[in-house]
Amino acid sequence: QVQLVESGGGLVQAGGSLRLSCVASGGTFSRYNMGWFRQAPGKERKFVAAINCSGDRTYHTDSVKGRFTISRDNAKNTVYLQMNSLKPEDTAVYYCATDLRNGDSLYYTEGSYSYWGQGTQVTVSS
Repeated sequence: QVQLVESGGGLVQAGGSLRLSCVASGGTFSRYNMGWFRQAPGKERKFVAAINCSGDRTYHTDSVKGRFTISRDNAKNTVYLQMNSLKPEDTAVYYCATDLRNGDSLYYTEGSYSYWGQGTQVTVSS
């Protein structure tokens, strides 16, 4: 029902910045909580950040607090992840995901999200 397409990844040096975008189609974007996850080579997919449907509440995992910021523009059906002060350990494929449940709670588990994008590669060199 919902299709998600990520973009904005690339190769950047440590200390640099990138902004990821995720455009949604299908459903009603403004009703959905959204999340960002990442998966490094050989590792499991891990939670990065989440934002509620109206955009006034967010949560970021400890390893990215103060460096990454999740935001959204409901008029554009888009959620963003601004990544500053990037570190080599941030290297991963980044995925956005949609929580279709009607509620304002934010979740950090993969099972809380119903639809996923294909991912965008972020590589941080030292």
